[in-house]
This record gives sequence, C-alpha cells and structure tokens, in this order.
Amino acid sequence: MPKPDRKIRYGVVGAGAISQGAFMPGVGQTDNSVITAIVTGDPVKADQLAELYGAKSYSYEQYAELLDSGEVDAVYVATPNFRHVEFVVPALEKGIHVLLEKPMASTEEDCQTILDAERESKAKLMIAYRLHCEPGTVDMIERVQGGDFGDPRLFTSTFTQTVKPSNHRAQDGFAAGPVLDMGPYPLNMVRQLFNAEPIEVSAIGVKSPGSEISTWDTVTVNLRFPEERLAQFTVSYTLPDAEHFLLLGSKGVIDASPCFGYGEGVAIKYHAEVEGDNRVHVSPVVDQFAGETAYFSDCILNGQSPEANGDEGWRDVRVIMAIKRALETGQPQTLQALAARPHARREQRRTFSLGEHPDYINTESPTE
Repeated sequence: MPKPDRKIRYGVVGAGAISQGAFMPGVGQTDNSVITAIVTGDPVKADQLAELYGAKSYSYEQYAELLDSGEVDAVYVATPNFRHVEFVVPALEKGIHVLLEKPMASTEEDCQTILDAERESKAKLMIAYRLHCEPGTVDMIERVQGGDFGDPRLFTSTFTQTVKPSNHRAQDGFAAGPVLDMGPYPLNMVRQLFNAEPIEVSAIGVKSPGSEISTWDTVTVNLRFPEERLAQFTVSYTLPDAEHFLLLGSKGVIDASPCFGYGEGVAIKYHAEVEGDNRVHVSPVVDQFAGETAYFSDCILNGQSPEANGDEGWRDVRVIMAIKRALETGQPQTLQALAARPHARREQRRTFSLGEHPDYINTESPTE
C-alpha cells in the first residue's frame, strides 16, 4: 500500500484521443497522481509522449515487463473496448490497481472475467465514470434521491455526434458503435437518478441514408423500471452534436444540458422547476479527468473501495447487451430484477481547473 503522503504512479495503456486530450493533462492537475509509464502500439507516439510527460515508454508486447517493473501502482486502460480484458486482468493479478475506461467491456462474458479477477485481487478496480465526481451531476443525483422532485417517473435523453467514416468506431460494428460508446452516459444517469435497475428493454435502430457506419448509426432505447417508471434515450453517430436529458418527477422537473460532455467551456447546467420555483444551476468548468483520477488515488492511498467498481460497470453492460438482443430480434428483452446499489455521493466531488491540452500526437495507431 502506497504511503498516504505520496503520489500514485500511473501507467497509461492506450494513447489515443481520450488519453492524450483529457486523462494525461488531468493527471497533472492533481496532487496525488503522476504518470510514470505509457503503453502504446506506436513507438513514435510512445517516445514523444514519454518525453513530454517525463515517463518511460512501453509497447503492448512489453506490457508484462511494465507490470513486473515496480514503476507503476496503477494503470489507466483506454484501449478499444474489446481489448480491455487483455490489459485489465494481468494488472489485477499482479496487484496493480486499474482505472478502466467505460464501457467496462464489449460483452458480459468479458465483464465477468474482469469481475473474477477483481474479486481475487488485492488491487482496486474503478470504472472511469468521470461524472460521478463532477459537482453539478452529483448535486442533481442527491437532490433527486433526496426527494426534491418527488417520485422520479420519466427520463428522456438525446446524445448525438457525427463520426467520420474513417474513424475506427465507424467500422468495428456494434462493439464500437453508438450504443456501447455513448449509451453508458444516459443509461448510467437514469440508473442513478431512479436509484433502480431496468427490468425490460426494447430498441429500434436505423442506418441513415448514405451512412457508412458498419452498424446501426442511430438507436432509440426504451427502458421499463420497477414501479412502472419509464426511460427513453437516443444515441447517434450521424447527427449534429447534442446532449440533453429531461427528468420528470411527481413534484418537479430537471432539464439538463450540457450534461454528459467535458472540456473547455463545458459547464454542467440544469434548469430545475419545483412547484413553481424555477432556477438555473450552472456548475463551474472542472477537469473531470483530474477529478476521477484524484478520487481513485485517494481510494488507493486511504484503503477505501471506489464507488464505481466492477459491479457498476457490469450493470451498464448487461443492459447494453440486452439492447443488442432487442435490436437483433425486434423483441423486448426481460432483465433479472436487481437491488439498487450505492451511487455517486457528495464526498466524491472534485473541482480541479482544466489542465493544459498539448498538441495531439497521431501517427500509426488509428484504433487508439
């Protein structure tokens, strides 16, 4: 166990856009975390990033060497979804903590493999739900669960973007499509706001005229929760950027936008209407990646279990796999009822300022 007065040393596994543009600058904003290694399949990119951050570079083939080196306490895994098991399980088996980008995996079987490794390891696993540490999001969750809006009954959301056909996400089928990539945001949000798990899933997907996406590019999902609560969300790879959700309770309404994004100028904002009282709440722009990293490092240093553990990640993936079955069969899918689990809470909030975004280094690794 690292001493509480030292920094957690991270190895970054996968040096694509989210690592370079968000996670790595965010680490530098914290006072309890530092990057000491970078793992990527592109040697030029690895060397340039290693020099930029004062870290040591490794190829994917050298990953086992890194895990045995004693140079890292934790790894941040941001590879394509289908490669998560490949890097998460060996780290946990070596007692190295893992901060894993969402979704946890691209199948429930892979989630179970990771859960088994988490259960057997003395190391900690946290799924990178950055909004669980974002002040405005946590405020909404606490207010809804505290009863400010009465009984939450209906949730609707739209989350869309335009993905270029040349992007690997456009060509890797459902495993890299909008449901797995974007669906965890509205899905995780409604699970927290309702403090419940869905029991029935249906979905409609389309390929827009002229779309070169190799799977359904736009998908609308319907969820039924216990006590006859309903939720609906639409995700897309072929529409202009949009992010929004609406929550209707028996006593009031939350209208939130932006609600899922991050970065410069993105302040989580929501309009609350409660029994005639109308107010707009705007959170400060914070470095969400610094926040989640600092929280995870605090958990490691203080011997605490992170809230967004493997179970939280699996619960989203099991719904996403039901969405896939609903799309393939055209039939609603029934899910086993699960008890609610603890969600994001006040003490997880972090308010770091944005880190400086260096120029993106992109050479020979389009899948990162």
